[in-house]
Amino acid sequence: MPKLTKRLIDAFTTSAPDAFLWDSLVLGFGVRARRSGTKSFIVKYRMGSAVRRHTLGKVGSPHTVEEAREAASELLRQVKAGHDPMQAKREINEAVTVNELIEAYLHEGRIAKPNKRESSWAGDASVLRRHVGPLLGHRLARDLTRRDLERLQADVLSGKTAKDVRTKARGRAIIRGGPGAAGQTIRSTAAMLSWAVMQEILPHNPAIGVQKITPRRRERFLSTAEAKHMIETLGELVAAEEIPDSHAAIIRLLLFTGARKSEILNLTWGEVDLERGRILLPWHRSKTGEKMIPLNSAALAEIMRRPREGPYVFPAARGVGPTVGLYKTWDRVREAAKLEGVRLHDLRHSFASFAAADGASLYLIGKALGHRQASTTERYAHLTDDPVRAVAELVGQRFLRITAAEDVATEDPSDR
Repeated sequence: MPKLTKRLIDAFTTSAPDAFLWDSLVLGFGVRARRSGTKSFIVKYRMGSAVRRHTLGKVGSPHTVEEAREAASELLRQVKAGHDPMQAKREINEAVTVNELIEAYLHEGRIAKPNKRESSWAGDASVLRRHVGPLLGHRLARDLTRRDLERLQADVLSGKTAKDVRTKARGRAIIRGGPGAAGQTIRSTAAMLSWAVMQEILPHNPAIGVQKITPRRRERFLSTAEAKHMIETLGELVAAEEIPDSHAAIIRLLLFTGARKSEILNLTWGEVDLERGRILLPWHRSKTGEKMIPLNSAALAEIMRRPREGPYVFPAARGVGPTVGLYKTWDRVREAAKLEGVRLHDLRHSFASFAAADGASLYLIGKALGHRQASTTERYAHLTDDPVRAVAELVGQRFLRITAAEDVATEDPSDR
């Protein structure tokens, strides 16, 4: 049994569900490694006839091996004095409400998921605080059942938590129900409860087995005429000073590049490579990790027209940070251009449809959109049929011309 060191712990892995590595200096102090790669400092001790394991925390966060060894020694001294830390922890956990669990997850959960994007955490915070909190926040977390979560999903689906909330002096948040909100609420809740089980706050995850609502996928593509009319409308609204020029530029870029809204809205000059005609996004700025967005001539011209007024390509009119209020602008554009029901995200779909119409393969469309998996691009498969059909039609027309010429050549003059 070796002395635990950072090097020894870093090299410790397992293919089993979990495995243990014990310290030679403090008996009962060790490391538990899971198949997922997570490692935790633990203390094993005996209380009466029962052997218990107490988790000190993740390796490296918050403890170094020396700090964890010292904490283990202190805990074992408490055990020797008759204090049971597991029982104390259990009593605390049994009194945790759902609201308290939500805040613990949003603040401490980042330690367990360091690669989760900040926008994903913001999404979790929104649904947990605005849907789960009002409906289940007062309940004890340990009392939650699968039936409670099924009822939660049904209530969000029906719009029970929908409302219009003022967020700042000039801000507001419109909280909607429906299938999208209901499904996201259960996904975020399940992730929170899974974390609570991992932290030994809960004995099991009641979200397991809940049938999550999957909203019907919407497919809306602009026609060439609609895209042309939208671009013209943007120019007219800017000229009439009804919308900001920066917002019009963002909307055009969404159509020209197929990028996601957040990728353009929060774009910085440091992410733009004008010389090579591309945008390079770091892993935390894109849903699929590090991403390269090629800038075609239309997109490049759009960006080159922007003045450099700080780190953001589209800075806020007042204060710091990127511009705000794009959804309000889009509502005005959609109304003026008569594009009822078209979302900003549909401009990304439209980019893909135009690429398919011009003969691009699914592979290239996926690359342009930044898809990691080919299955994500499969939704556009039917669009690539048109250029293939056009090629087949060209060949068909050739044979029709050939056969028509042969018919004329073999026609009996007496039949005329």
